Amino acid sequence: MARSVAEIKNRSERLKKLYTAAVFDIMEEMGRPNQCVDLNIKPLDRGMTVAGPAFTIAITNDPRTDDEYDFKPVADLTFFRRMYEGCVVLIAAAGDRVAGHWGELTSTSAKAKGAVGVVIDGGTRDGTLLMKMTDWPVFARYLSPVESRLRTRISRIEEPIALTGTLSAYVRVEPGDWVFGDMDGVLIIPDGILDEVLARAEEIGALETRTREEVASGIDVADVFAKYGRL
Repeated sequence: MARSVAEIKNRSERLKKLYTAAVFDIMEEMGRPNQCVDLNIKPLDRGMTVAGPAFTIAITNDPRTDDEYDFKPVADLTFFRRMYEGCVVLIAAAGDRVAGHWGELTSTSAKAKGAVGVVIDGGTRDGTLLMKMTDWPVFARYLSPVESRLRTRISRIEEPIALTGTLSAYVRVEPGDWVFGDMDGVLIIPDGILDEVLARAEEIGALETRTREEVASGIDVADVFAKYGRL
């Protein structure tokens, strides 16, 4: 579903007022429990939150020598031109656990094109510099100083990818599906159900706010649960 910049911004702001646990509950109730990405993919800082449509990148392991490597930097880096306002760079690194597949300069380039963060089923490097960037959430499996260029390569841009899952082996992501991450983890929300998920999660959030207020005021927990059905 194509969305305007204003629509993307509106939905991103609404998501970021929620939290992943509530959104997970809604998707599970909708019969979509297998949308949680591997819990080892964490924010560099616990306060980071990311929300937006996925700009998908698939990386393949390709350990070749420098002489064998047909590296065309101008051609290979034109994918930044395809990024758009509000997107989240989402990278599937084909199970690699060594290289840093993304860094500070690539983050700066993506942010300049309108991206609002990056989630990597793989590694990032330049952690110190990334932490100094303003309004740039980074979620990754690990940090690494190891250069990726001679070890991996980008194989697909803006095509379906598969990320390692938590309740399933993989989570399939279509370009434009929504990425929502906070300190608890990262969820993939299919674009076609986003509006229903948002509406239901906001409704549940309001109930939980009233539950929290009444429990904090000393009202019996069992009575509050019977009233709102949330705890």
